[in-house]
Order: sequence, then structure tokens, then C-alpha cells
Amino acid sequence: MTDRTPAEWWQSLPAGIRAQADGYVLQDAPLLAVKTVWEAGRAQGLGLNEAQHVVSDRYVHHGDRVARTPDSPLDLESLTARAAGAPGRVVAVEAVWDGDTVHDWFVCLMAVTADPEGELELARLYWSTAVRYLGDEDPAPRHPAALVAGRVGAALAERFSVPFHFASPDEPDDQAPRWRP
Repeated sequence: MTDRTPAEWWQSLPAGIRAQADGYVLQDAPLLAVKTVWEAGRAQGLGLNEAQHVVSDRYVHHGDRVARTPDSPLDLESLTARAAGAPGRVVAVEAVWDGDTVHDWFVCLMAVTADPEGELELARLYWSTAVRYLGDEDPAPRHPAALVAGRVGAALAERFSVPFHFASPDEPDDQAPRWRP
């Protein structure tokens, strides 16, 4: 750990690295931006946490210029259409935790299929997506994405007459057991 600020770390990087990292930020590719910053600054003592803070500051710096990934549709008709397009027969709907350095924890809503066996990601529920979906409703004590995933996932499962599985609805756990037939 050093006492440099993210801005100081940013200025210590070569111009080409800064341009590349900003390019990744503007494309909303945070992992590639962090990797670029971290690898270039590691010899100076830049750690992974510091690299994440540098990239986070670049997101703030660029603001609305970042080409954000659009929110997944959460209406039942859109989810039904996506699930119906799965390459196999839908046998379950599952909510699974995942996370990254920009969005922190989020929930993936999946259609689990048979014939052929597989899964199709139907939606990604980020904190911000879920808060917009909930409006003024307070999700406490649950993570907003978990609350919304539970609601829309259960409704979708009901539409397909299949089970809905969410192994860890009360706290993020990307190692929670997955649904098995």
C-alpha cells in the first residue's frame, strides 16, 4: 500500500497506457482497464486495489461519455421470449450471484435447459437496474438485485411451469449450489 491518490497513480502512468485504459473505460470494459493499469504500474508498487480505484476515478471523470451496457429487460414478456429462444427445453429458472469490480455483486437470471443440457443468461440484475425497477420500494434487508431476481424469476418459472431456484437470496454467494434436475 502507498499513500498516492488515484489521480497521482494515473499521472504516473505513461500516456499510451492512460489512453488505452481510458479507451477501455469509455467502452465500459472495466476489467481490461484495471488489468492495463495494474500491469503498467505494478513495477512502481501499484497494487490491484489501487488499480481498481484509478479505473473507478476514470469512470467518474468520463461520466456520461461511457458507453454503458444497457439494462436487461425485466418485463415478463421479454424474459419469456428470451427463454423460449433457448436451444433446449426450459426445465428451470435460476438466479445466480456474480460480481465484478465495477458493479460489485449482481444476479444473473438463467434459463436451465435440457435436450440439449445447458443454460442461457436471460438478464443481469445490477444494483442500479434493480433500484430503477423497484422505484420507491425499499428492498431492505435484501440486496435490490436479489429481491427483483426473486420476483421476476418466480413469475417466469410459473409461466413455464418449471421450478425456480435461488440458492442464496439473502446474501451474495457465487459458490452457492446450482440447480440440478
